Amino acid sequence: MNELILLWAALLAYVIGGSVAIIGVVLKRLPERWVLGLILLGLALHTVSIAMRWERVGHGPVITMFEILSSNVWSMMLAFAIAYWRIPSIRASSAVVMPILFIVMGWLLMTNPGEGHLPPTYHTIWLYIHIGFGKVFFGAVLVATGLSGVILLRPTKFGSGRFERLPADNRLGELAFRCMAIGFIFESLMLVAGAIWAQDAWGRYWAWDPLETWAFLTWLVLAFSLHARFTLKLSPRAGSILVVAVFVVAFLTFFGVPFISTAAHKGAI
Repeated sequence: MNELILLWAALLAYVIGGSVAIIGVVLKRLPERWVLGLILLGLALHTVSIAMRWERVGHGPVITMFEILSSNVWSMMLAFAIAYWRIPSIRASSAVVMPILFIVMGWLLMTNPGEGHLPPTYHTIWLYIHIGFGKVFFGAVLVATGLSGVILLRPTKFGSGRFERLPADNRLGELAFRCMAIGFIFESLMLVAGAIWAQDAWGRYWAWDPLETWAFLTWLVLAFSLHARFTLKLSPRAGSILVVAVFVVAFLTFFGVPFISTAAHKGAI
């Protein structure tokens, strides 16, 4: 129970920090140190919770839907915390990012925290390399989505006057593009590492099961968005729509396929 108490405490810190960030954007007064401190507190508690469960069950958070959601919340919060810390000028994008994280946290609260069995095919370092690359990819795309959300909200009634402290749309679009490029690199590495793991686990590199197919589709959509950014000289608004499209496809891949897949490689057991 201690690990669950720590997890709930971490989620509470995330929610308070995210709520303060959103209220700060609405009121045009963002208490940045408080937000960052609460996020870091949540990350510290969450890390201890994951470590305790890992030690108790003997494997990482890669088996049940509860474990996968928990580890994804942790990795997304870590990616956003790093961006929030290192790039102060984009901190108001928390008004876009935190509601997305709240949805995943709510989902986590509704899942069964019971344990799962680690199949023999999961006993390989390539599984953790594969998952680690995937989490870096998704974190980078999340940050890009926050920046793109700001660009899309600026012309609206809500965004008018609330994002004036952020850089111009061209600058935000460039930062989002760089995050997407990082995401592309790590998703490519994720697919390669996943193929190596699949060869060890099932004796084949690729089988076009639902999760593999959707991961490749995400890679194609991401590659298209980067190609369009290079060749078509898209406006920041058009580029932001593509970023959001990539995020939607990636979200369906990470969080939708486990519910519909019946293959051995389904993302959750």
